[in-house]
Amino acid sequence: MAQQPAQQQDVPGVQSRMTPRPDCGEESYRGTGQLSGKVAVITGADSGIGRAVAIAYAREGADVLISYLNEDSDAREVAQLVEDAGRRAVLVPGDLSEPQHCRDIIATAVEQLGGVDILVNNAAFQMSHQTLEEIPDEEWDYTVATNISAFFHLAKAAVPHMSPGASIIGSSSVNSDMPKPTLAPYAATKAAIANFCASLAQMYGERGIRVNSVAPGPVWTPLIPATMPAEEVESFGEQVPLARAGQPAELAPVYVLLASDAGSYVSGARIAVTGGNPIL
Repeated sequence: MAQQPAQQQDVPGVQSRMTPRPDCGEESYRGTGQLSGKVAVITGADSGIGRAVAIAYAREGADVLISYLNEDSDAREVAQLVEDAGRRAVLVPGDLSEPQHCRDIIATAVEQLGGVDILVNNAAFQMSHQTLEEIPDEEWDYTVATNISAFFHLAKAAVPHMSPGASIIGSSSVNSDMPKPTLAPYAATKAAIANFCASLAQMYGERGIRVNSVAPGPVWTPLIPATMPAEEVESFGEQVPLARAGQPAELAPVYVLLASDAGSYVSGARIAVTGGNPIL
């Protein structure tokens, strides 16, 4: 039986219009102070995995910059949840495909929150196509700019403000190892994110900056109804060994581990959260 009905939205998708609404830990996540006093920058933090990470980080004691495209109502909900946890929230809307906007995000974190201890590159764009010929050149360029080039610009701007113990986390995907042919541009960028994180882990280890990536499997986020055919949405997640899509709240503890002192010797890793599908 399908866990979610067939449904579609316009890109980028809004969490409040999803049926059922994703569980981002709003009612369930309990913090234990693992990130007290930290400042986190999270892209795509208005919904889905980014939203779950923002909630968890705030409840673990971090102030949060919420980067998002234009989903204002979703983003304001996250900011309220961060503030309800007693932490500061800064909302920064805008298009990550623009390099200057990436630099402005980091500058805003430094100016308004006092620095950058954690960078989570999570925002992503994807569209589904049956053939290469169907993919517009502009869509390929935008996918690359949003998913991997933005990570370069964000990290380049953030690293000068990071001290030993800082953490950079990239959201990769199971598609980096088992690429779905209809998501070819997206899958290619997700492989690049994993590779980039592995390079940065070696580049900045001597400075005490840890870099890791997370490889989610099928997770119920606005990206799904906004970018997949309705019939695929209905069966989304059924193909994995656990036979269901994951909820964003099930990803958040991994991002907390990688950002906290509990993960102090974890760097250069890629952690699979895939419902049973292995990554190589």
